[in-house]
Amino acid sequence: MESLQLLLEGFAAALTVQNLLYALVGVTLGTLVGVLPGIGPAMTVALLLPITFTVDPASAFIMFAGIYYGGMYGGSTTSILLNTPGESASMITALEGNKMARRGRAAQALATAAIGSFVAGTIATGLLVAAAPLIVDFAISFGAEDYFALAVLAFTAVSSVMSRSVVRGLASLGFGLVIGLVGIDEQTGQARLTLGLPQLLGGIEVVVVAVGLFALGEALYVASRMRHAPPDVIPVGRAVMGRRDWARSWRPWLRGTALGFPFGALPGGGAEIPTFLSYAVEKKLAKGREFGKGAIEGVAGPEAANNASAAGTLVPLLSLGLPTSATAAILLAAFQQYGLQPGPQLFDHNPALVWAMIASLFIGNAMLLVLNLPLAPMWAKVLHVPRPYLYAGIVVFAALGVYALNASAVDLLVLFVLGLLGYAMRRFGLPIAPAVIGLILGPMAEKQLRRALAIGAGDVGVLVQSPIAVTLYVLSALALLTPLFRKLWAARRRRQAVTTPSPPV
Repeated sequence: MESLQLLLEGFAAALTVQNLLYALVGVTLGTLVGVLPGIGPAMTVALLLPITFTVDPASAFIMFAGIYYGGMYGGSTTSILLNTPGESASMITALEGNKMARRGRAAQALATAAIGSFVAGTIATGLLVAAAPLIVDFAISFGAEDYFALAVLAFTAVSSVMSRSVVRGLASLGFGLVIGLVGIDEQTGQARLTLGLPQLLGGIEVVVVAVGLFALGEALYVASRMRHAPPDVIPVGRAVMGRRDWARSWRPWLRGTALGFPFGALPGGGAEIPTFLSYAVEKKLAKGREFGKGAIEGVAGPEAANNASAAGTLVPLLSLGLPTSATAAILLAAFQQYGLQPGPQLFDHNPALVWAMIASLFIGNAMLLVLNLPLAPMWAKVLHVPRPYLYAGIVVFAALGVYALNASAVDLLVLFVLGLLGYAMRRFGLPIAPAVIGLILGPMAEKQLRRALAIGAGDVGVLVQSPIAVTLYVLSALALLTPLFRKLWAARRRRQAVTTPSPPV
């Protein structure tokens, strides 16, 4: 009942004229940038992060929420019309959505994606309202050793799930942890990894790292593989659905929501697994009908799972300060830029901000539905922007945003170095998300580790005395070992298939 009262107060704050305008700007910018090929929600939020520095925190996070959801919506347009997913979670949408578009059903594909995203986002945000306060009540009992174990779980889960191999994920995490060490050690006052530059004594700002690794690195990587031929954009009219399309879509929307939300809330769960699961479920229930040729169920279910997982990632982010995806890591950086730390204290000390942001998710969802259905032809025209202009513009916009932080040439130098690092990481298959999460959670993990050891008078055993910490370490071990067990199991199945004699003809 208290949560409902706080949510109503959040709606009162979010429905002011100023905040409604910020929400509209956020969803419009998020959709606009998210529609562009090769640009996902994480890059969208990172690229637009610097423009909110002078904005009131509540208004800024209402805009961020709009950018986040808008980027998720925009990615489906690129997948359906260009067969170019902006992120891995949109790959499944491209499978059936692009085939629908090539059969002349682009309008129906875009409509089921938009309406399914609205349905899933609304239901999942309602679940967020119910789940976040419960987790906050549980997290209040956490000690320093529990928070350190929670950070270890985030490190291992994200490194193992968001990479093709655990080693590459941990290597990316290592980059982030090293970057997080730059600056003055709070306990000893010693300068660490500053290379003698006084501008680095305060550390490297998270915004610079996020924009460098995500926006600049992605722009350089996509530009290096850019085809010079103009994109083959499929024409589209106003996004509409017939009665038969509605009948085939509403169940996949609900099933996708049920799959997406819990996976989004899990450390390292992400949106990839529920979207693949949703596609597999819909394919099995449809008994192969049109699948592989453009089945509307193959767009409706995965898109709902994708957007439900987006709301799910906000549960551990807001209640525990634990980012479970790349976009959540960028949002955590946004909180830190305002001197705020998500977690139980955020709900106690800044309840108006948190509940206004949650209320704005409902409002932003409705705005996005209004924007996406009638304006689908306009978003399709955005895809005709010449690629050289697009990626040159991203580089310029990223540089201007970072320079505006401190008017520092060193920030620009760090930005371009990190941009080249981001390009190299993509080139050699290292995921970006573990690096950003390592940068953000690394200092917190170090602080909690030192605090726990100080409480235990230097006894390392204090780290495993709490049942919560032990449980989190076990989950961390499972996160690291599960990919290994999967590979061993797959190798065993392959050996069995080779050694099993074929039946006589």
